[in-house]
Amino acid sequence: MSSIESLTLILALVYGISLLYWSGKKWGALASAGLLIAALTLTLYWPFFIALLIATASLILLNRSKPELAKGEVRPNQLREVFQHLLALSMLLVGAQFAANSLMLSMGVTPWLMRPDVGDAFLPIAGGLILKAIINLGIWDQHHPAAAVMLFVVLLTGLLCKRAFCGWACPLGLAGEYLYKLRKRLIKREFTPPAWLDWPLRMVKYLILIGLIYIISGMPSPAIPHYLEGRYHKIADLKMALFFITPGLITLACFGLILFLAAWRRQGFCRYICPYGGLLGILSFASPLKIRRSQQHCLITTKGLNCDKCTRACPANIKVHQQAVVRSDECQACMRCISACPKKQEALHFSTRNGIKLSARGLTIMLIALLFMIPLIAYTSGFWVSQTPTEIRMYLIQHLDAIGH
Repeated sequence: MSSIESLTLILALVYGISLLYWSGKKWGALASAGLLIAALTLTLYWPFFIALLIATASLILLNRSKPELAKGEVRPNQLREVFQHLLALSMLLVGAQFAANSLMLSMGVTPWLMRPDVGDAFLPIAGGLILKAIINLGIWDQHHPAAAVMLFVVLLTGLLCKRAFCGWACPLGLAGEYLYKLRKRLIKREFTPPAWLDWPLRMVKYLILIGLIYIISGMPSPAIPHYLEGRYHKIADLKMALFFITPGLITLACFGLILFLAAWRRQGFCRYICPYGGLLGILSFASPLKIRRSQQHCLITTKGLNCDKCTRACPANIKVHQQAVVRSDECQACMRCISACPKKQEALHFSTRNGIKLSARGLTIMLIALLFMIPLIAYTSGFWVSQTPTEIRMYLIQHLDAIGH
């Protein structure tokens, strides 16, 4: 695990323990701290211990300068934005490290920068095939194990906390938000499509999802081990990177369409194109946590006001003020509606059917546990770092154009 991965992971887990402590779950914080120390002791990986010192010092400084943020006692919007921006920064650094590692390999130089394995999260087909191999054959891929780990983690977030990964963690969603805001500065008018057009456009991401599932399900299980040991799979990450940095005309047209949709409509990429969003949207129907509206506390019922602040705050244009439970597959659990509600947690809350509420701080803790504790467990179990020898990657990257499926 690279230094950037290690630092991000430990920073997130230490902050999650802090949030647990300040939310009153002191025994939970103590148990989590014990598990973290035990995991680090099992690995004996020195970057983890340096990262732990940095994370502890950073948390102390944060508690002195911005105690509300250190304790998670800020508005949901602020907590979400900090969480999402820090993750995006981490992914940018991971991308830079991956590029430097690949450049040295292509030059025939043994890299002094490690390859960050978390980049395999951008290999959904490989991750799906590895999960299929685990379930059907009981084998675990040694070349891109992190692809399966991260795919499992993202799917688990959809099952447990709706599309919170999209609203709180996805760097592509954050980039789309900035692109939309830039367009709004230049052209202030909204271009929300009519319902008769919006619904068919939303189905595009499901068609892409069906195509990806078809590729994964279409490969017979007995053929998977041969594929996983093939030259293409060993450098699937490099082939994916080459696809983005040397796009053809059709690829450029697709990129242009994606950028247009992201600027044209808020969350346009998430709503119309992203197959991950489509899959998480389907899984989110099974999530016990949903945005729920208590009519006995809502100003519409109690005072007869025509209040729709929650609906106006929703980036997905969900009619929150007209629903008792928001079941829409487009809900990203961003909690913007809760922040906008004059009655806050009384009228609107993110909760289960039997009334167990989850605050923004609680959701942050849950996401940290899923996104960082599971990869740490995978790393300590030996199912995270790619076992492809550097010499093989160096040879394959120098013959990248000649390698096909």
